[in-house]
Formats: sequence, structure tokens, C-alpha cells
Amino acid sequence: MFYISKMLWGLAQPATLLIVLIVVGAILLGTRYQRAGRRVVIAAAVLGVVGGFLPLSTWLILPLEDRFPRADLAGRPIDGIVVLGGAEDARVAAGRSTHALNMSAERMTEAAALARRYPKARIVFTGGSSKVFSEPAFEADAAGRILRDLGVDDTHLLLDRRARNTSENALFAKQLADPRPGERWLLVTSAWHMPRAMGLFRKAGFNVEAWPSDYRTAGPADAWLLFDSPAEGLRRLDFAVKEWLGLLLNRVSGRSDALLPAP
Repeated sequence: MFYISKMLWGLAQPATLLIVLIVVGAILLGTRYQRAGRRVVIAAAVLGVVGGFLPLSTWLILPLEDRFPRADLAGRPIDGIVVLGGAEDARVAAGRSTHALNMSAERMTEAAALARRYPKARIVFTGGSSKVFSEPAFEADAAGRILRDLGVDDTHLLLDRRARNTSENALFAKQLADPRPGERWLLVTSAWHMPRAMGLFRKAGFNVEAWPSDYRTAGPADAWLLFDSPAEGLRRLDFAVKEWLGLLLNRVSGRSDALLPAP
């Protein structure tokens, strides 16, 4: 399932579809099917403009980011924190022997801040390698170095380097955490990824409370903002479409009990 999903997503993402349309249209323009070629090129142009400049991706991501508010930390203390991989560039970190973070870096800074607030809490980081055609570099290795250097107590840090996707994150995190009845666990991941992650964790039987981070919008007011760069618009469209497709596939496959999990 992991390899099938990787291949299907490589073909289905909007940026890939745009390239395919341009190439197919250009080929058809050199044949007797020029009318079809013009239509394909026009479709590519529409996708480039709508996906690259207009706020289509913002409309898709806002319902995901606003779905789960942060847990109320009042009352009982936090016993553990699960942090999902995806904020590290493990390949660069390994090659340069340094820290390497990407646009989701807030997952790591929020984890470190929570660890300082709850010094007795266990920190479970789950993230392996999702590479298919290149030498694997493990997110957990890079994250371990970052969290330790940010002050996380090594005796409270548990690292899972097996998980290749969010479904495996949930399964392996539960195995490592071995949560006891009555414990409070937080889940730290990107706000736009939180609904899919919560559905998978619930199905795995791991009761966690949401602590979203890495917001890509400032709120509903962003719904009418145009993008300055088409590359940024298409990049956001790629991962917004991926999240919605992931939610649908998880529901259809039975790995989640709800299409769009709610608090």
C-alpha cells in the first residue's frame, strides 16, 4: 500500500498534472490533432493560473487548519507528547552533519517548548524514511539531534525510525508510548495535517489531544488573497489536494472511521 500510494500520488499531484498537460498539448500541436492539442494547452494554462495565483489552495486548506483547536492545557498535566516527522530534511542533515529543517519546522519548536513546559513528559518522535529510489535517510535520526540540542532530556526521548507514513506513525507511536489509562498525550503535527492524523490515531486506539502547528494561513481573511508567486500557489495546492485525497482513501480503506475527523 505504501509503494502504491507513493506512485499514485506522484502522478496525481496538480504540479505533475500541469507538466503532463503541457507536454501532451505540445505533442498534439505537432500532429493532425491540433484542435485537441490547443484544448489541452488551454487546460494547462487554466490550471496554472487558477492553481498558481488564485486562492483555490487556500479554500482547500482553511477547513483543515481550522478543524482542531489546540488542547486546553489546564487541569491534569501532560504525560506525553507525540511528534510526527516531516519537519526535517534528513538527507541534508546526514550529508552536512548539521540541523536541516523545512517549512514545517514549527513541529520541532513546538515539541521543544512543550517539553520545557512539561519536563517529566515522555517525547515520542515517529518518522522513518519514505524514500523509494534513493538512499534512505531517517527523520528520527535528524530529529533526535535537533530535540536534544533544543534541550529535550534524552532519558525522556523515544525515537521511532520505522514509520513511513501517518498510518505507521500512529501504530508505532502507540507501541513506543504504551499509554496507560488516564494519561494525557498531545499530538504535534501541522494544522492542515491534523484531521487525517487524528483519524488514524483514533483508529489505532491511541487517544491523543491535538496540538496543531505549522499554520499556512492567518485565518479566514486569507481566503481572498492572491499569491505573489505561482510556484507558492501550486506548492500549497499540491499538499492540500494530498490531504483531502488521503482523508478519502483512509475512510474508504477503513483506516479511519470518519471522512473528516472532528474534535
